[in-house]
Amino acid sequence: MRQREGQHHKSLSLVKYPARGLLKRTKRVETVTDSLRDTMRTMVTTMYSNQGIGLAATQVGIDLQIVVVDAGDGILKMINPVIVKRDGTDVMDEGCLSVPQTVVRIKRAKVVTVEYLDEWGKRMCKTFEGLTARAIQHEIDHLNGRLIIDYLPWYKKMITIRHLRYV
Repeated sequence: MRQREGQHHKSLSLVKYPARGLLKRTKRVETVTDSLRDTMRTMVTTMYSNQGIGLAATQVGIDLQIVVVDAGDGILKMINPVIVKRDGTDVMDEGCLSVPQTVVRIKRAKVVTVEYLDEWGKRMCKTFEGLTARAIQHEIDHLNGRLIIDYLPWYKKMITIRHLRYV
Protein backbone atom coordinates (compact mmCIF):
# COMPACT_ATOMS: atom_id res chain seq x y z
CA MET A 1 0.00 0.00 0.00
CA ARG A 2 1.39 3.38 -1.02
CA GLN A 3 1.79 5.84 1.81
CA ARG A 4 0.12 9.19 1.26
CA GLU A 5 2.58 12.03 1.05
CA GLY A 6 2.84 13.86 4.32
CA GLN A 7 1.68 10.98 6.52
CA HIS A 8 5.02 10.80 8.30
CA HIS A 9 4.87 14.49 9.13
CA LYS A 10 3.37 16.04 12.20
CA SER A 11 0.09 17.85 11.94
CA LEU A 12 -0.39 21.58 12.56
CA SER A 13 -3.17 23.12 14.66
CA LEU A 14 -6.05 24.64 12.74
CA VAL A 15 -6.78 28.32 13.28
CA LYS A 16 -10.52 28.88 13.67
CA TYR A 17 -12.75 31.89 13.24
CA PRO A 18 -12.75 34.55 14.78
CA ALA A 19 -8.91 34.44 14.87
CA ARG A 20 -7.62 37.75 13.44
CA GLY A 21 -5.02 36.06 11.25
CA LEU A 22 -7.80 34.62 9.09
CA LEU A 23 -9.07 38.11 8.27
CA LYS A 24 -5.95 39.62 6.73
CA ARG A 25 -4.09 39.36 3.45
CA THR A 26 -1.03 37.09 3.54
CA LYS A 27 2.53 37.91 2.45
CA ARG A 28 4.05 36.75 -0.85
CA VAL A 29 6.74 34.09 -0.64
CA GLU A 30 10.05 35.58 -1.81
CA THR A 31 12.24 32.45 -1.77
CA VAL A 32 11.31 28.79 -2.05
CA THR A 33 13.38 26.81 0.47
CA ASP A 34 13.61 23.28 1.93
CA SER A 35 11.94 24.64 5.05
CA LEU A 36 9.02 25.94 2.95
CA ARG A 37 8.69 22.52 1.21
CA ASP A 38 8.65 20.88 4.64
CA THR A 39 5.91 23.29 5.75
CA MET A 40 3.89 22.37 2.66
CA ARG A 41 4.25 18.63 3.40
CA THR A 42 3.04 19.27 6.96
CA MET A 43 0.12 21.29 5.59
CA VAL A 44 -0.84 18.28 3.41
CA THR A 45 -0.80 16.04 6.51
CA THR A 46 -2.93 18.56 8.40
CA MET A 47 -5.41 18.81 5.50
CA TYR A 48 -5.80 15.01 5.31
CA SER A 49 -6.03 14.51 9.07
CA ASN A 50 -8.91 17.03 9.17
CA GLN A 51 -10.67 15.50 6.14
CA GLY A 52 -10.19 18.66 4.10
CA ILE A 53 -9.68 19.01 0.35
CA GLY A 54 -7.71 22.23 0.63
CA LEU A 55 -5.73 24.23 3.15
CA ALA A 56 -4.23 27.73 3.07
CA ALA A 57 -1.18 28.59 5.19
CA THR A 58 -3.18 31.22 7.08
CA GLN A 59 -5.42 28.41 8.41
CA VAL A 60 -2.44 27.00 10.31
CA GLY A 61 -1.12 30.36 11.49
CA ILE A 62 1.42 30.92 8.72
CA ASP A 63 1.30 34.38 7.11
CA LEU A 64 2.40 33.32 3.61
CA GLN A 65 0.71 32.77 0.24
CA ILE A 66 0.80 28.97 0.24
CA VAL A 67 -2.05 26.62 -0.65
CA VAL A 68 -2.35 22.84 -0.78
CA VAL A 69 -5.30 21.13 -2.48
CA ASP A 70 -6.37 17.54 -3.13
CA ALA A 71 -9.92 17.34 -4.44
CA GLY A 72 -9.39 13.86 -5.83
CA ASP A 73 -6.95 14.62 -8.65
CA GLY A 74 -3.79 14.38 -6.51
CA ILE A 75 -1.90 16.88 -4.38
CA LEU A 76 -1.42 20.41 -5.68
CA LYS A 77 1.05 22.69 -3.91
CA MET A 78 0.86 26.33 -4.90
CA ILE A 79 2.98 29.28 -3.87
CA ASN A 80 1.78 32.86 -4.60
CA PRO A 81 -1.24 31.61 -6.63
CA VAL A 82 -3.12 34.15 -8.76
CA ILE A 83 -6.24 33.45 -10.80
CA VAL A 84 -5.64 34.93 -14.26
CA LYS A 85 -8.79 33.67 -15.99
CA ARG A 86 -12.27 32.52 -14.91
CA ASP A 87 -14.87 30.76 -17.03
CA GLY A 88 -18.44 29.68 -16.39
CA THR A 89 -20.25 29.67 -13.07
CA ASP A 90 -21.23 27.00 -10.64
CA VAL A 91 -23.12 27.18 -7.34
CA MET A 92 -22.36 24.76 -4.54
CA ASP A 93 -22.46 24.42 -0.74
CA GLU A 94 -19.05 24.91 0.87
CA GLY A 95 -17.72 24.22 4.32
CA CYS A 96 -14.43 25.33 5.82
CA LEU A 97 -12.06 23.79 8.35
CA SER A 98 -11.60 27.23 9.95
CA VAL A 99 -15.35 27.95 10.17
CA PRO A 100 -16.77 24.83 11.85
CA GLN A 101 -20.37 23.65 11.45
CA THR A 102 -21.07 26.27 8.80
CA VAL A 103 -22.16 25.66 5.21
CA VAL A 104 -22.59 28.48 2.71
CA ARG A 105 -23.94 28.29 -0.85
CA ILE A 106 -21.34 30.05 -3.02
CA LYS A 107 -21.26 30.97 -6.71
CA ARG A 108 -17.77 30.56 -8.18
CA ALA A 109 -16.14 30.12 -11.57
CA LYS A 110 -16.44 26.59 -12.97
CA VAL A 111 -12.99 26.79 -14.62
CA VAL A 112 -9.96 28.81 -13.46
CA THR A 113 -6.51 29.36 -14.88
CA VAL A 114 -3.94 29.92 -12.14
CA GLU A 115 -0.38 31.22 -12.23
CA TYR A 116 1.76 30.04 -9.31
CA LEU A 117 5.12 28.66 -8.28
CA ASP A 118 5.35 24.95 -7.59
CA GLU A 119 7.19 23.59 -4.55
CA TRP A 120 10.51 23.86 -6.44
CA GLY A 121 9.99 27.50 -7.37
CA LYS A 122 9.09 26.69 -10.99
CA ARG A 123 6.61 29.11 -12.60
CA MET A 124 3.39 27.31 -13.57
CA CYS A 125 0.20 28.28 -15.38
CA LYS A 126 -2.52 25.63 -15.34
CA THR A 127 -6.26 25.42 -15.87
CA PHE A 128 -8.46 23.58 -13.37
CA GLU A 129 -12.13 22.71 -13.34
CA GLY A 130 -14.80 21.21 -11.11
CA LEU A 131 -14.13 20.62 -7.44
CA THR A 132 -10.41 21.33 -7.80
CA ALA A 133 -11.16 24.76 -9.31
CA ARG A 134 -13.62 25.47 -6.47
CA ALA A 135 -11.13 24.41 -3.78
CA ILE A 136 -8.39 26.59 -5.29
CA GLN A 137 -10.72 29.63 -5.34
CA HIS A 138 -11.71 28.94 -1.72
CA GLU A 139 -8.06 28.71 -0.60
CA ILE A 140 -7.03 31.83 -2.54
CA ASP A 141 -9.88 33.63 -0.75
CA HIS A 142 -8.13 32.66 2.52
CA LEU A 143 -4.88 34.21 1.29
CA ASN A 144 -6.82 37.44 0.80
CA GLY A 145 -8.50 37.33 4.22
CA ARG A 146 -11.90 36.30 2.83
CA LEU A 147 -13.99 33.56 4.46
CA ILE A 148 -17.10 31.66 3.35
CA ILE A 149 -19.23 33.72 5.76
CA ASP A 150 -18.25 36.84 3.78
CA TYR A 151 -20.48 35.52 0.97
CA LEU A 152 -23.56 35.63 3.21
CA PRO A 153 -26.02 38.54 3.25
CA TRP A 154 -25.11 40.78 6.22
CA TYR A 155 -28.00 39.65 8.44
CA LYS A 156 -27.20 35.93 7.94
CA LYS A 157 -23.54 36.71 8.54
CA MET A 158 -24.41 38.34 11.90
CA ILE A 159 -26.46 35.30 12.98
CA THR A 160 -23.67 32.92 11.88
CA ILE A 161 -20.98 34.93 13.69
CA ARG A 162 -23.07 34.84 16.89
CA HIS A 163 -23.46 31.06 16.53
CA LEU A 164 -19.70 30.56 15.90
CA ARG A 165 -18.86 32.04 19.31
CA TYR A 166 -20.32 28.90 20.89
CA VAL A 167 -18.91 26.25 18.53
